Amino acid sequence: KVIPSNGSASGSQATGKRLKVICGANTSYLADSDWLKEATTTKRGSKGGTPLTFCEVRVSPSNTVKPNVGANELAEALNRVLPFTAKGDDRPVLACVKFEAKDGKLTLVSADGFRLAVVSLDYADGEGQALINRDELKGVANALRKAKRVRVSFEQGGEQLTSKSLIIDTELIRYKWVSLDGSYPDWQKLIPTEFNCLAHFDTVEAIKAVNSLKALADSKGYSIDLTIGNGKLVMANPDDRGQADISADTDGEGFVRLNGSNLAEALKACGGMVDFKLSSPLAPTLFSTNGYQIVVMPMITDKAQEY
Repeated sequence: KVIPSNGSASGSQATGKRLKVICGANTSYLADSDWLKEATTTKRGSKGGTPLTFCEVRVSPSNTVKPNVGANELAEALNRVLPFTAKGDDRPVLACVKFEAKDGKLTLVSADGFRLAVVSLDYADGEGQALINRDELKGVANALRKAKRVRVSFEQGGEQLTSKSLIIDTELIRYKWVSLDGSYPDWQKLIPTEFNCLAHFDTVEAIKAVNSLKALADSKGYSIDLTIGNGKLVMANPDDRGQADISADTDGEGFVRLNGSNLAEALKACGGMVDFKLSSPLAPTLFSTNGYQIVVMPMITDKAQEY
């Protein structure tokens, strides 16, 4: 339970702005600006202090919500796109998840320059878009899983006249984020539409194969060769140290080399049965399942060019 102390505390605890926090038999008081410090540069060049986020949270046990998306579906969508945002601070736009409502769909998009993840949900409540930093969305998916009703909406206004805000309402909490002002890449053009071969297989078996090949690699930056054909998907170590054959429904033949870590994360995010499509070893590959798509860029090698 969190309430303003309002002078109810004794002595110095009642001085200034404070929050009274009760958790079971424990009671504490948090002063205004506790743990929040301006970022400072140390002698070693690193920045200290706690980074500030920009999510407005309003708690109201009687919040009335008319749902327009499923709580579990939105939580799963967030978990599927967050791993594929850029991790560094040098590309702020790619460090965001793009929320876009249009044509009866709410689409969540993330990309890091090597991978692109897209998931769409039914949404018949207007249009809007917002760019929200990945760090501000951490933990939201777990909270949404506990909600009974969820409503997603977009609102004009913010620090700039062109700013937009993303609002997620549940029956208890309202989350509001001001969108980053920036231009997101035209992600639709990055999704391949023409393919020469297809493999439909179980990601559980594929993940086991990737983990086995990872153990044979010399470094963390390992790569894996994938060959499609004759009713199976063959995953092999480029140095011929080992390979794994996975049963698959295949159409056509093809080869591509992918970064092992990128492949493992894509398989984990898809889960269950997945369609893997490619046109050539030099072109982007596509993993898709139930309206969820992940584009993974290939590794360009002499073998790929010869193939």
